[in-house]
Amino acid sequence: MRKLKVTEMGRMNVEEFRQSAKLPLVVVLDDVRSMYNVGSVFRTSDAYRVSSIYLCGITATPPHTEIHKTALGAEDSVAWTYFPSAHDAVDALHADGYTVLALEQAEGSIDLSALHADQLHGDRFALVLGNEVKGVQQSVVDRCDGCIELPQFGTKHSLNVATAAGIAIWEFFRLLRGGRLQ
Repeated sequence: MRKLKVTEMGRMNVEEFRQSAKLPLVVVLDDVRSMYNVGSVFRTSDAYRVSSIYLCGITATPPHTEIHKTALGAEDSVAWTYFPSAHDAVDALHADGYTVLALEQAEGSIDLSALHADQLHGDRFALVLGNEVKGVQQSVVDRCDGCIELPQFGTKHSLNVATAAGIAIWEFFRLLRGGRLQ
């Protein structure tokens, strides 16, 4: 087996990406402190053609060297919007007809491994991810339509926010790509 060279992968350029069909998913970052985590979420969002990222509160925005270090240019391809608070972002998403789900351990949360496409009602979705220490603010969870939880079986009860985002974005891509790419 031979590894492919970048030039053999047939990747689209930034303009082609902007014009391409997108996954009907917005990723909302609620007070994410680490610019490396922000950059990583941009890169994963590029890989799975997430429609947009909403950066809220203290979450840093491009351009920034530390975001670029992990985004590797995805901050230029993936659309993003800044909101002063995640409350504002969730309210805007609801006004635009999105189903908004927090990625959080909560009473009544749906285990991501048990989520099925027929449980996802609506045409457009948003996934809220929270601060590295405190998670999604309770007041933001209260505004969401539900919560999704990543099953975990070790001694820790949390994952790095960029890792959690990658797992959840992949699962949404897997569930929605069969005809819901916009």
